[in-house]
Amino acid sequence: MDSSLHEPKRTGFGFQRRTSGVLLPLTSLPGRHGSGDLSAEAFRFIDLLSAAGQSWWQMLPVGLPDDPPGHSPYSSSSSIAGSPYLVSLDRLCQEGWLTRREIEPDPRFQAHCIQYSRVRPYREQRLRLAWERFQRARASRHHEFMEFCEQHRDWLDDFALYCTLKQLMGGIQWPEWPRDLRRRHPATLADARRIHPMEFGFHRWVQFQFHRQWAALRRHARQRRVGLIGDIPICVSHHSADVWANPALFKLDRAGQPTEVSGYPPDDFCPQGQRWGHPQYHWPEHQRTGFSWWIARFAGVYRLFDAARLDHFLGFTRLWSIPARTRGAKHGRWIKTPGRALFSAVRQAMGNRLMIAEDLGHVTPADVRLRNDLGIPAMRILQWGLGPGNSDHRPHRFSPETVAYTGTHDNNTIVGWFRALDRRSQRHVLDYTGGNRQTIHVDLIRLALTSAANTAMIPIQDLLGLDAHARINRPGTLTNNWRWRILPGQLSSTAIQRLRHLTEISERLPENRKKTRRT
Repeated sequence: MDSSLHEPKRTGFGFQRRTSGVLLPLTSLPGRHGSGDLSAEAFRFIDLLSAAGQSWWQMLPVGLPDDPPGHSPYSSSSSIAGSPYLVSLDRLCQEGWLTRREIEPDPRFQAHCIQYSRVRPYREQRLRLAWERFQRARASRHHEFMEFCEQHRDWLDDFALYCTLKQLMGGIQWPEWPRDLRRRHPATLADARRIHPMEFGFHRWVQFQFHRQWAALRRHARQRRVGLIGDIPICVSHHSADVWANPALFKLDRAGQPTEVSGYPPDDFCPQGQRWGHPQYHWPEHQRTGFSWWIARFAGVYRLFDAARLDHFLGFTRLWSIPARTRGAKHGRWIKTPGRALFSAVRQAMGNRLMIAEDLGHVTPADVRLRNDLGIPAMRILQWGLGPGNSDHRPHRFSPETVAYTGTHDNNTIVGWFRALDRRSQRHVLDYTGGNRQTIHVDLIRLALTSAANTAMIPIQDLLGLDAHARINRPGTLTNNWRWRILPGQLSSTAIQRLRHLTEISERLPENRKKTRRT
């Protein structure tokens, strides 16, 4: 196993010593403007993680979620661009681009959930107003903005032009655009940029603001010795700048529609299977180009994060391919994927980077060989291990080269999961943990932290002992997902102290915090 993959000298973060962290989507933070973002609450959360002795903050993808009804961060309009709705309006106000009155919250916003139909237009209106003022001011940051555009033009221009054209087309998807725009006729695209410079500039400027604000958050995290873990979805949305700008990399017909789409066959976790609907990759073209698109994707994630979770790692050896005209997920086929060559190209271009393999599902020997050869730790889920089967997920079988989770964003919360078990299964869980019904979330957190796994991740809902109402996602469904938010003040000092205590007794405190007084 290549340990250098886990110990980059530049950051000091790694998966070779005992550490722990918390899983919380950035959008789930409290905030005045309808969802979590890059404002003060994100900085405060890092401070709380540091006080609790945590080494990691793991997030979900931070790109722009696809259009309704799903709003899934795993189906984004760009594999690299940050979500405009994570840009802090408070920070834009502090810089003078918005007034305090203009960023007064909509009184209809709800603190416990994200109302996308209200949040998105509210935020976009204010971002556009701030952009107009930035343009008129010709401020000192204009030069910095132009430098950013030049530095990131390899992905930024396509993304900004895609957003511009989609806006001009009234929101219809790119396969329905006029032929010259759909097929990216150079003269037509040049005309669009020339005729609509304000719209094109707006989308570039929002990315400029996102990356400036993110850089400030990451500096703060490093000062507190907290690493940020991102997420690299295995597939990308059909309705994205990536597919529009690189159609040869995907299995599409002449009209730009997918011929085969992504998913997963039926299993115990989802008996009907899952039909994700992303266009399948045309792997020969990726290999011909030396996996340059993938290298750019990885580079974009590591500009923001210290480590990355590889979503559906099993897909790097094989993917379930479903004919686009077929309903459901049952009638598909496995196609081999060149994961080994892909990671070799990424490593050659970028060096060794910290990764976590989401190797959940039917794991084959080929999956294990690739994961082990790359030296990437596997994920282990306590909820799976305490049920029937899934012996690899039982805590007494964990090896140090794993990342232990009580659950993931696709699972129920511990409290919700336990309450849904039958009485016999509940008894088994209590016998195994030695705990009780009232503290089952604490008992499983203790089990994860005291396991042999070098790294342990605790979803914030489990830390707070929340029930099924706090669930993030229900796989196979499209509505009422990705909406949950933590309430202001809900993360109490008691929860922080308890997490620090469990972190300390399981020998996971960072070296620089072992002798500091508890918060």
